[in-house]
Order: sequence, then structure tokens, then C-alpha cells
Amino acid sequence: MFLTYDKISRVLFWGCVSALLATLLNLLGLCSCCVTFPLAWLLSSLIYLALASMKVPMSRKAVLITGCDTGFGHALALHLDKMGVRVFACVLKSGGEGAERLRKGGSSRLHVLQMDITNQEEVKKALEDVKNLLPAEEVLWGLVNNAAICTHGAVEWVTMETCRKISDVNIFGTIAVTKTFLPLIRKAKGRIVSMGSARGRLHIPIGTTYDLNKHALEGFNDGLSKKKCLFRTGIFRESDVRRDGKAMWAAMDEEVKTAYGKDFFDETINFQLNITRSGNPDVSEVLTAMTDALTQKYPQSRYQPMDITIYLAVFLNQHFPEWVYDYLWVEYILKKGL
Repeated sequence: MFLTYDKISRVLFWGCVSALLATLLNLLGLCSCCVTFPLAWLLSSLIYLALASMKVPMSRKAVLITGCDTGFGHALALHLDKMGVRVFACVLKSGGEGAERLRKGGSSRLHVLQMDITNQEEVKKALEDVKNLLPAEEVLWGLVNNAAICTHGAVEWVTMETCRKISDVNIFGTIAVTKTFLPLIRKAKGRIVSMGSARGRLHIPIGTTYDLNKHALEGFNDGLSKKKCLFRTGIFRESDVRRDGKAMWAAMDEEVKTAYGKDFFDETINFQLNITRSGNPDVSEVLTAMTDALTQKYPQSRYQPMDITIYLAVFLNQHFPEWVYDYLWVEYILKKGL
């Protein structure tokens, strides 16, 4: 897709800059707004789009991706392999179905590596595997931090064990992998791409635990300098929602169960189930964004291949008073079934 919401927003930004420039020149009596504004907007937009289309040659470059068992990581590994890029696809279960599909669907350039990102020994072992498998004339150009897990529920519903488990994967696992492979990335002057979420920039009423992790990841990515959006991905499966829901209810104190009620709890679970069913099954837009992040000569600090509704919600949360966001977005979420 040539035009994305990100590109459209930047073209509109340059339109605003052009309007200010044209107004200033008109006030100074140098030229007419009617001439300056369209010419400046056209020129600045063309320059931006031209720079955005410039690519880095990917020959002799390799990319490591975490969380390739399913979802975005799995799709990206196969996509980059077809582009001729050497790929190190890290999976949680090297003998699992996802790993087998990668081996069958990929070329000899696609290497499937065992790596639980919360297990430092496996992370170190993956580093040694990469060093051994990477040809001397190639460099590790990209690291894609994709592995993640998710759960939802009110703060009182989610056990501390679950909170720690989610943070171990989504935050500390990402940091561990980044620190481990950063020397190779730095040597290649390459890229680190971390899969964030719109939820790192906005919130929903029953997503505190997950939102916390995504906000933390945003801060980590911004510190590195520098990222997705409701698409169907392997971290949010219907079977997982049902399993986690049963475990969550069983672990709750009776007082908490009484305070919230079974009906509200079931509504929350149904809301999550609706998310798993409503995501866009076509992940090509996300693949394009991740590929651009790795291959553009002048990459953006953040890529947002989002549904237009989510895109506008992020804009509201960032640029409008909180009460406007709460009224327009949180109320919208509540009316949709929570």
C-alpha cells in the first residue's frame, strides 16, 4: 500500500506548515497565499514521499525476529525470506507446529532457533547460534522484538503471578534480547524494531495490566530511539481468552466476585472474545510497516498500521483534553459491549 494513514498524516502536516509559510510571506507582501500555499504543499509532499520511498539494500543483511511461532513474527519471517533476506526466526517451541511450518515454507536462508525470551540461557544460546550461522560477509542488520503475551481484566481480577508473567515477557524479555543482540546490531549500524501497540498510547477500561506493559515498552523504545492496531495475531487467541478467564475467576476472592458480579465478568470475557474475532485477518499492512522499518533509508520513529478508528483514538488521546478522549473513546468502547 503506497499511501498509509501515517503518510497521509505527514502530508497533512506539511500542508499546515505550507499554510503558515504562505501566510507569513503574504503578510510580508512577498507573494500571494493562493500561489505559495499549493506550490509549497506540493513540493514538500513530493520531497517527503520521495524520501520515504528510498530503500536500504538488503543484500548481505540478516534479521532476527522473536515470537515466530504464530502471528506477525511467523508471517514476517516468511515474507523477509521471500525477499532474499537471511532470517533467524526465534520460536518458543522449536518442535511445535509453527516452527515446522517455517522449516517447510522457508528457504535455506531461514533458520529456526529455540528461544524463550524470559530464559537468559536460551537467549545467550541463540546469540551463539546466530554468530555460528551468520556468514562472515553478512551482518545482523535488524532485530524485531515481536514476542508478547496478553490478558485483560480489572486490576483486582488479575493475580500478581499473571502480572509478573506478562511483564517478564513483554518488558524484561524484550530488554534482555535487545541488550544481548545490541552489539551485533550496533556493529552493523542496523535497526531495532519493537512491536508496540495502540494500547501503549491509549487505554481501555479492563486493560490495565496489558496497557502498563505497552506503555513501558513505548518508553523503552523511545529511549533506544526508536514501532502497530487491531490485527489478528497469535498473542490473543479465543482459546487463551477462555482459559485465562476461567483461571482468573477461580483465583478471585469471594468479596471481589461479589463486588463485580458474574454478569459483568462474563461481559468482559465476551468483549475480549469479540476482539479475537473482529481483528483484520489480512496482516499485509503490518508486514509492510515492519518491512519499511527495516528497509527504508529514512525510517520513521513509529509506524501505525491501524484501523482508522484506533488511529483517531490515539490522536485524541495525544492532542485533546482527557475528558474529550474519555467521552468519545471510552464511552465508545463501553457501548460496543463492555
